[in-house]
Amino acid sequence: MPSLPSVVVVASREDALQLLARDGTRARIVAGATDLIIELERKVRSGISILIDITRVPGLSELTVSSDDWVHIGPIVTHNQVCASPLMQARALPLAQACWEVGAPQIRNRATVAGNLITASPANDTITPLMALGAVVTLASAERGERRVNLATFYSGVRKTIMAPDEMLVDIAFPAMKPSERGIFIKLGLRRAQAISIANVAVIADVTHGHDDLQPRVTRARITMGSVAPTIVHASAAEASLAGRELTDEVIDNAAALAQAAVRPISDIRAPADYRLAMVGTLVRRAIEAIRSGDTRGGLPNDPILLSATGAVPYLPHARVDDAGITLTVNGRAVSVNPATNKTLMRVLREDAELTGTKEGCAEGECGACTVLLNGAAVMSCLVPAQSAVGMEVTTVEGLTANAPHARLQHAFVTEAAVQCGYCTPGLLMSGAALLNERTSIDRTHVEQALAGNLCRCTGYFKVVEAFATATRAQTTTVPGGAA
Repeated sequence: MPSLPSVVVVASREDALQLLARDGTRARIVAGATDLIIELERKVRSGISILIDITRVPGLSELTVSSDDWVHIGPIVTHNQVCASPLMQARALPLAQACWEVGAPQIRNRATVAGNLITASPANDTITPLMALGAVVTLASAERGERRVNLATFYSGVRKTIMAPDEMLVDIAFPAMKPSERGIFIKLGLRRAQAISIANVAVIADVTHGHDDLQPRVTRARITMGSVAPTIVHASAAEASLAGRELTDEVIDNAAALAQAAVRPISDIRAPADYRLAMVGTLVRRAIEAIRSGDTRGGLPNDPILLSATGAVPYLPHARVDDAGITLTVNGRAVSVNPATNKTLMRVLREDAELTGTKEGCAEGECGACTVLLNGAAVMSCLVPAQSAVGMEVTTVEGLTANAPHARLQHAFVTEAAVQCGYCTPGLLMSGAALLNERTSIDRTHVEQALAGNLCRCTGYFKVVEAFATATRAQTTTVPGGAA
């Protein structure tokens, strides 16, 4: 169980930079904190005594296009915000696809693109498309001001960046894709959700069309590959082989072979090196074939399920946090916690509020048993610092009301025998509650998207999905209330 450093919730960017200048390597900026909490538990990051929460700082959650047609992503923009954005789907599709592949809805509601970049794992999904898009990051320091760094030079090794201890990432920017450009991100994992990449690729090509649109001609291509070397690999030889060429099968096969030659995969628990080597060529080939056909949408839904209204936790204005004790609003009542330092929201709910319906399964954001609603957005409470939830409304399974669609779902879990051992049931119900809050009409695809972050270890999900169907059909029927 992680023991967290003290959390300071700041009201301005300047406050954050001053704390970084004061505390240096002992401090870390957090927004979602979904990577950092796990890293602290696994001792990947050490010597950190203060977390600087920037989620209440105005203006940091903006996702915009500037007058020079550059996309700008603020430091607390979440993965769900990106994958649900019509702007991003139209002008940066590979990045939207990568964001959709990160974790599960509960993770994507808090995890930020900036955090994914700073964690600096070569398996992190968003780095690959951002590298292909030609992204630059802006770093700010209280003493030295701002500097812009090409993402290609941002990384110095596995989990290493060139950021100074007193710097904060304040902007991610890249040229928006032109109408003549096609792009796609493809990921290979061991399962469809909650999977770290075995390998991933992003391909973007500027194409012109002749008499045969099935073989467009490439004027410029960018190919990047992740989880196959210490840092993201830019396949420059493969890119050069496509320039000025029509996308025939022979040209595509040659580019895939050149991309393979550029990588240096390792063997680990997810895959041996020779499998990674073979698959990266396959992924590059599939990506270029998709560009040739124009069918680059991949698995990203047009209107993805977010388990929140906006794709992120709706944060409130600045709230004062005191290490001596905090007060949370849980299921409509005040819960005082003293002391609150070193605790996750899950621990506070179970140990201090005595609401044990929120289960601890993995404590790493993998199983979804600890899912709660934070200002209406589904989150993994094991990955939320308790102090970051001050001023927000927390809803647990005990707080699901008897006169709402949530009650119909609880009743359907019983009548359809969807409750097995019961350990995963509260988390499933909380994800279901967020889904029913988000959509008035749902189908099986929506349910599958909503439950991607909830694992059932007993059998499978057939009865669970049937319970959702029953609850939806019974929307006009009065059913008994009470939590499952």
